[in-house]
Amino acid sequence: MRPPSIRMFRSLRFLLATVLIAFAGNCGIVYAQQKTAAAEEKPKIRAITAFINLDRAQYKEQVADALKMLRRAQTILESRGYQVQTIRIATQPFPEYTKGLTAQQAVAFFKEYDALAQREKFAAAIGPAMLNEDDSVAQADLLAEILSGTKTLNASLVVAGEDGVRWGAVGAAARVMKKLEETEHSQGNFHFAAIAMVPPLTPFFPAAYHTGFGHQFAIALESANVVAAAFKDARDLGMARQRLIDSLASSAFDIERHAGRVDQETGWTYMGIDLSPAPSGDVSIGAAIENLTTQPVGMSGTLTAAATITAAVKDVKVKQTGYTGLMLPILEDKRLAQRWSEGHISIDALLSYSAVCGTGLDTVPLPGDITAEQLSLIIGDMASLAFKWHKPLSARLLPVLGKGWGEMTEFDDPFLVNAKLQSLDIK
Repeated sequence: MRPPSIRMFRSLRFLLATVLIAFAGNCGIVYAQQKTAAAEEKPKIRAITAFINLDRAQYKEQVADALKMLRRAQTILESRGYQVQTIRIATQPFPEYTKGLTAQQAVAFFKEYDALAQREKFAAAIGPAMLNEDDSVAQADLLAEILSGTKTLNASLVVAGEDGVRWGAVGAAARVMKKLEETEHSQGNFHFAAIAMVPPLTPFFPAAYHTGFGHQFAIALESANVVAAAFKDARDLGMARQRLIDSLASSAFDIERHAGRVDQETGWTYMGIDLSPAPSGDVSIGAAIENLTTQPVGMSGTLTAAATITAAVKDVKVKQTGYTGLMLPILEDKRLAQRWSEGHISIDALLSYSAVCGTGLDTVPLPGDITAEQLSLIIGDMASLAFKWHKPLSARLLPVLGKGWGEMTEFDDPFLVNAKLQSLDIK
C-alpha cells in the first residue's frame, strides 16, 4: 500500500494535468476563433483582369491563353484563402480592331465574342468607344448597338483627359445612356460608363482598357468588410486610419507576392492592384462609414470618412493601379441604396465626396424621363471635377424606362440592389 503523501501527490498531478488539458483546449478554441475572425476580415478579390491586344483573326487563341493564366492565378489565390469573385479580360479600344467592318459586321463579331465569354465564364470589356478627342462620335452610336445586343460585354467612353473636358464625348455618352435605357429592365447601362482621367490597366469594369501590347494583368479587391472591421470601435480618426492601413497592407502584400508568382510562372506581366474598397450587397462600404461616423451616410462626417479611407488606401506601399480610392456604388451596396432611398445621398453629395476620393457617380438610379441634355450636365459635372483635380472618376448612370421619382427600381440582376428614384432637385 502506497503512503498517503504519494497518493495525494499523484491526485494533485492528475488534477493539474486535467486543468492544463482543459486550458489548452480553450486556448485552441480561442486561437481558432482568432483565425476565423482574421479570415473573415480578409478581402475578397473582385477581379483578376487580363489585358489583351485583341486581333480578330486569332482572338479565340488569345482568349484561351488569357484564360489559362487567369485560372492559374485564381487557383493560386484561392489556395491561400482568397475568394476570387470573377476573372475578366479587357482589350484595347474596340475601334482599333473593328476597322474595315461595317456596323452590322462589328455587331455580329461582338455577339460571337459575347457568346464566348458566356461559355467560358469570364467577364469581357471591349474598351472605350472614344479614347481621343478627335475620335468619331459614330463609334459611340456603334457602341450603343453593341451593348444593346449583348449580355456580358462592358465598355466606356472617355469624356475628359489631359486636354480637358471633351464636350462632344459628354453628349455622345448621354446618348448612349438613353439608348441603353431601352434594354431589358434598363440594365444595359450597368455595363457602360463615361470615364474621366481613368488610366489604362484599371482592373475594375466597365472602365478597364489598355493602350499597349497587352499580355498583362491586374487585381481588384472587394474589401468593404476590411474597412468595417478597421473602423469598428475606433477611438478616433487616427486609429481608424492606421488600422485600415495595417489591414489592407497585410492582405495587399500577400496578394502581391502571389501575383508575382503568377507573373513568373506564366510570363504575363503583373501591373498592380486596385485597393479601392469595393462593396457588394450586404458587404457594405456604407455600413463601414457609419461605423466611423455613427451617422447615416450622407450626413456630416461622410466626406471626412471618404478622405480617411482614400488616404489609407494610398498609403499602402504596394504596386497600385486604377482608381485607388473610395467607391460608393449606390446600387451595389444595400446600405447605400437604403440611404439613397431615404434621401440622405444625392448626386451633388456624391460629387462633393469625389473631391477627396475616387467614387464619381457609380450605379446611380435616375427617373426614365431624364433627357439626354440633363444627363450631359451630370456627366459634365463629373468630368469637370476629374479634370480640375486630375483624378480618375466615372459616371455609371442608370435611367429607368417608365419609372418616375418616388417609384422603386425593378432591376433583375444579382449584382444590383433596388432603390427608390429621387427627384433631380434633391441636393
